[in-house]
Amino acid sequence: MAREFGRSARVSSQIQRELALVFQRDIDDRRVGFITVNEVEVSKDLAMAKVYITVLNGDEKMKKSQIILLNELVPIIRHHLAKRMRLRHVSELRFIYDDSFDTGMRVSELLHDVTPRNDS
Repeated sequence: MAREFGRSARVSSQIQRELALVFQRDIDDRRVGFITVNEVEVSKDLAMAKVYITVLNGDEKMKKSQIILLNELVPIIRHHLAKRMRLRHVSELRFIYDDSFDTGMRVSELLHDVTPRNDS
């Protein structure tokens, strides 16, 4: 009987939870803004993890700078992640901006503008 969720899915979920805690408690760099970890995709061999994040309250320039900063801080983030997880090897992390939140907000604005108003 096959498992409902594979190991990579379980590790992905655990990395997502632990990264949220690392950003809240362990990273003391003032340059890091308010970051939400939306999704983590781990390769089948657990060697690589793509971390999709959203930066709230920022313009495009800030979002790009946050991605660059996080990719520079990967060794520190991996160190904190390794202390929290029970894995022999922690996946290499690559941070990618997830624009689905921005797209959803834009669609919501457009729908709000199109919705007919009752002026009676």
